[in-house]
Amino acid sequence: MTVALSLLAIIATLFAGWRAMRRARFFLHIFQLETYKFGRYGHWLSDHVQSAVLRPSHAVGAAVLGLGTGSLSLLDPAWVAAGALVLWTFAFISSRRYRSDQEKKPLAFTERMTRLAVATGVLTILPVILGGLYGWSTGRPAGILWYLLGFWIADLGAPLWVALGATLMQPVETYIQKGFKRQARRHLRQRPDLTVVGVTGSYGKTSTKFILSELLRQKYNVYATPSSYNTPMGMCLAINEHLKPEHQVLVLEYGIRYPGDMDELCDIAEPDVSVVTTIGVAHLDTMGSQDAIAEEKGRLVKRTAADGTTVLNADDDRVRAMADHADGTVWRVSVDGRSDAQLTAHDIQYDTSGTSFTIRDDTGSEASFQTQLLGAHNVLNVLLGVAVGRSMGLRLRQMAHAARRIEPIEHRLQLRQEGTLTVIDDAFNSNPVGARNAVEILGQMTGGRRVIVTPGMVEMGERQWTENKTLGTHIARHDIDRAVLVGEEQTAAIREGLAEAGYPSEQIIVVSSLFEAREWISSHLRSDDVVLYENDLPDQYEV
Repeated sequence: MTVALSLLAIIATLFAGWRAMRRARFFLHIFQLETYKFGRYGHWLSDHVQSAVLRPSHAVGAAVLGLGTGSLSLLDPAWVAAGALVLWTFAFISSRRYRSDQEKKPLAFTERMTRLAVATGVLTILPVILGGLYGWSTGRPAGILWYLLGFWIADLGAPLWVALGATLMQPVETYIQKGFKRQARRHLRQRPDLTVVGVTGSYGKTSTKFILSELLRQKYNVYATPSSYNTPMGMCLAINEHLKPEHQVLVLEYGIRYPGDMDELCDIAEPDVSVVTTIGVAHLDTMGSQDAIAEEKGRLVKRTAADGTTVLNADDDRVRAMADHADGTVWRVSVDGRSDAQLTAHDIQYDTSGTSFTIRDDTGSEASFQTQLLGAHNVLNVLLGVAVGRSMGLRLRQMAHAARRIEPIEHRLQLRQEGTLTVIDDAFNSNPVGARNAVEILGQMTGGRRVIVTPGMVEMGERQWTENKTLGTHIARHDIDRAVLVGEEQTAAIREGLAEAGYPSEQIIVVSSLFEAREWISSHLRSDDVVLYENDLPDQYEV
């Protein structure tokens, strides 16, 4: 029996250990996605208690321990231990809920995450070690129940171990971050020849950053921060590690989520040229109102060099008003043909190859632009980039040539083929303007059936229900053949909007995960159909 118990203990350890490791990794990823903020992490946990924090296996594990303890006085302890090990293996054999191949934005093992992972790992394994040592010290087979209790605590406590690990590492991270900021400021002080271009806005800042970088490369050696490096540490990493002496222009993205974030970023790098795209409803849950968002993002204009340049979207009232706070030259751009704009776009057309339009600049000159980018909002982004280029001495036709090389950013109205299907991937982030624009683009596609896959929009506070209901109405009015909605509770407002607009209920498919949505698509769609993946998932894993 001793050999059999040892074998069962090894098997149970392998499965329980693998599951505890995957679960710890999952919550580490969530903590990173929530930008290492304890408040946001706690809010995510409270919203996902049943789907992620507590699992049926925890109840089964507790029952096994309870039954095992209660049976010791009635049955042979060796058989009790063997039965507990078998039941434990079946209870914790699956870690499918925490699989990493369904992540849309993978866990990045930065130096900070590595430090946190080590701390979390130590806290996770500690209950297992203590339970095992105590169980072994009893010298009886029933001691295995203490060993399993250690695993149960380790697995159940995964969200807590991440938070405790982050708390323990907080003084270390604070010290390291201050050092990075000092280093970045020192590097920029040593580069008075460098032009710093700062881009902010509720939507479109990453796209605008890459667009204007490509345009400026016609004349300058440009370095633009990769992806969404719009946090203090992302900015410091770019400046300290990637900015080279040969670079003439540094393009930075300034992202905010809480009051005071913009000043923290500007304390690292004040821009010579500032660009503001839009003021929307993203982050209403943390900022409170659009006026508060505008005030915070407007800090970038106020912190721009006195002799610098500010480029504003004149079609957005809150952005246009920021001109009052600019000390230097102001350039305004407009897709709506505003008379006070220095640059405007007209004759906008788009199809499966991209978008074409004509730009008129401050001198009255015009040039035809062709780009792979989809959507009217990307025309605005190009206009913002062209305005920066014009302010730095580039000619309009020179930039029209460069615009043809601009490629879509991954998950931002990215057009691609998946077998015989045409896919419009707009799955990064969520905002009402971009979502409605993407639906309009899908509705104009020709060929097969037009299908949208979306979980709706998040992080919009009290406006979330209204905006999602409006999205449902918009879908119903634009000839969309199927609406695949991810998450029954999450998409209730979209379904209400669809129903009120008379959208046929048989054309609505509700699934529980992106994985399930893809399975439906693979089994129901055919050649020449078009699929739009719109907006971010409620969390980055299947639910």
